Amino acid sequence: MSPSLNIQIALKMQEMATLLEQQGANPFRINAYRRAGNTLLGLDKDLSVILEQEGLKGLIALPNIGKGIATAISGIIATGRWPQLERLRGSLDPVHLFQTVPGIGPDLANRIHDTLHIDTLEALETAAYDGNLRRINGIGDRRLAALRASLTSMLGRTRKNPRQANTSGPGVALLLEIDRFYLEKAIAGELPMIAPKRFNPEKTSWLPILHTEKDGWHFTAMYSNTARAHQLERTRDWVVIYFYDDHHREGQRTVVTETHGPLLGRRVVRGYEHDCQQYYLDSAPAP
Repeated sequence: MSPSLNIQIALKMQEMATLLEQQGANPFRINAYRRAGNTLLGLDKDLSVILEQEGLKGLIALPNIGKGIATAISGIIATGRWPQLERLRGSLDPVHLFQTVPGIGPDLANRIHDTLHIDTLEALETAAYDGNLRRINGIGDRRLAALRASLTSMLGRTRKNPRQANTSGPGVALLLEIDRFYLEKAIAGELPMIAPKRFNPEKTSWLPILHTEKDGWHFTAMYSNTARAHQLERTRDWVVIYFYDDHHREGQRTVVTETHGPLLGRRVVRGYEHDCQQYYLDSAPAP
């Protein structure tokens, strides 16, 4: 890659800082991206060379580049994409992103997104190892092995051993609390709005976005702007919550209103229905 790569990534860092500022995020987080951008603008050595020769540790050793930002830089170098930035721009298209993985065509990409509610290659890699990708019709052992190999090749420099990736996250009680807070603020019209590029021909700013922190976790929440959510008219019901902490744990969950079963009418974290049922039982007032 050419030395201009440093400038391109620095500009992305500065854009991230600007978007976070406009959306009311934590000033510390805003300044972290701004300082990282300034560091990259003054860097003499090509970032791709540093990553190739020294790995992620070489990036972290740079001034103002922590582990999270180093991982983002590595991902941009590997794939040319930064889903977190695209998400805040309102331009993220996970279906197109998944098609960059050899062996995933349009139909499979749509099924993965609609079933698992994930939108990054990192989340796709986790699903390939934790059993969730097996839930998708058409993914047998052979295809799963091929997808694992492709994802390891694409993301291998950011994670030495995907099998051992720390996928733990906040509990359902905290996620449901963030969901309640988001819905209250969104309904009251108290959140910044972004104009998503997908399913928004009028290019209006209609999608409320929340940045908040709780119990050591950083959260970003927004309504789901997916084809499935639009098809089922759930764009004002399904809430996608992205999270990360200072120990480099990150992920996403989708919270919906349950439409059947014992949790009918309750807000539940998709994929964690049993935990939600226990949460509501524990929260019920004593008779």
